[in-house]
Amino acid sequence: MRSGNSFAKKSLGQNFLEDRGVIEKIVRAFDPTLEDTVLEIGPGRGALTELLVERAGRVCALEFDRELVPLLEDRFREHGNFTLVQGDALKIDFRDIVQGSKKLRLIANLPYNISTAILQRLFSCADIFEDCVLMFQREVAERITAKPSTSERGYLTVLIEAHFSVERLFDVPATAFRPVPKVWSSVVRLVPNDRSVPNVKLFREIVAAGFAQKRKTILNNLKMRYPNSGLALLSSGIDARRRAETLTLDEWLRLAEGIEATPFLS
Repeated sequence: MRSGNSFAKKSLGQNFLEDRGVIEKIVRAFDPTLEDTVLEIGPGRGALTELLVERAGRVCALEFDRELVPLLEDRFREHGNFTLVQGDALKIDFRDIVQGSKKLRLIANLPYNISTAILQRLFSCADIFEDCVLMFQREVAERITAKPSTSERGYLTVLIEAHFSVERLFDVPATAFRPVPKVWSSVVRLVPNDRSVPNVKLFREIVAAGFAQKRKTILNNLKMRYPNSGLALLSSGIDARRRAETLTLDEWLRLAEGIEATPFLS
């Protein structure tokens, strides 16, 4: 069996978590029980998996790297509650893992190069998850937890808020990984909320357009694509001179509703 850093592939953004104290801290925060069905994305060498199979009712690990599959199968073959799926988390239908009406609990040390893409996939299936405990590059965690009127706030922040309640749990130093990355990481908990977004596709398009050029006002960003945006801003009680990062989630939702309801001027 190969050891050291030989399994880590730069092309896949792999940095394996090895600090035992950090591993235990993450699993304590996740707090799996025998009633839980856990989905782990990117188990790597199985650092988190080792504790999950001892405490959760069922663990399904989704690993993209084919070369890690034999290692994981050998390490956890004696655990009857463990299932390994070789596949791409950006393509697989997470709903296929749900048994009956039982919701999944998601845990992952996400490769930096796919973390944003994974988040965007979760938006479309938030209803199947009980909660998600995810580790991101600290910069990404700062973006998804950014408050209105802060420079880190952007498209991803607003989309996260529309689907999840977010809690930043703790930071993880680069030295907890092998190979050692150049940045710190952060562990974040996402819990699906009950907020209703009537037209999700339109909402996402409006938020994306609003943040297209962050130094521009919200009106200047929106008016080329949505000629009725001025009237919609007025009816929503939003000053057209504001910038996108100053808007709250409720204001974005009102604006989307206003753009959908306000007729275009000929």
